[in-house]
Amino acid sequence: EALHISLAKKVRIIPAMPAQPFSIRLCNWDQARVDARRIRELVFVREQGVPLALEMDEQDAHCDHALAYAEDGMAVATGRLLPDGHIGRMAVLKAWRGRGVGARVLQALMEQARRRGHASVRLNAQVHVIGFYRRYGFEIAGTEFIEAGIPHVAMRRDLSAGADGSTG
Repeated sequence: EALHISLAKKVRIIPAMPAQPFSIRLCNWDQARVDARRIRELVFVREQGVPLALEMDEQDAHCDHALAYAEDGMAVATGRLLPDGHIGRMAVLKAWRGRGVGARVLQALMEQARRRGHASVRLNAQVHVIGFYRRYGFEIAGTEFIEAGIPHVAMRRDLSAGADGSTG
């Protein structure tokens, strides 16, 4: 006789959220300023306590910016590519994390770096998201350091690997 144990009273079943479509747009700072600034202020300044003076800098005007837009037109993620191939200011609104939006922003920035002729890209990853960047082919390239009061580590990725993070 099979033993039957009911977990119905102990397990709360949470329905999966349907995938919500989004699009990625590459643009300059004049086009990105309003949306990128809003996302970065929410994520870095409000959530993480980074001073606004440290978050916004003169580099934005020289960067390519990637923005992710939800189907309703709301910007939900951002990142930037500096002229030297450094990726930075990757931020995804809390409600959109874990849905692949950050991955698509990162991929768009890597593709743009490749179009610019960069052989590699680098970034300073917050320590708690090292695993995210590793999934896309980034490797640790230095020791841990503190930036804006948050532990970071330098990471690098060779662009001879596929833009999607594959290695071949």
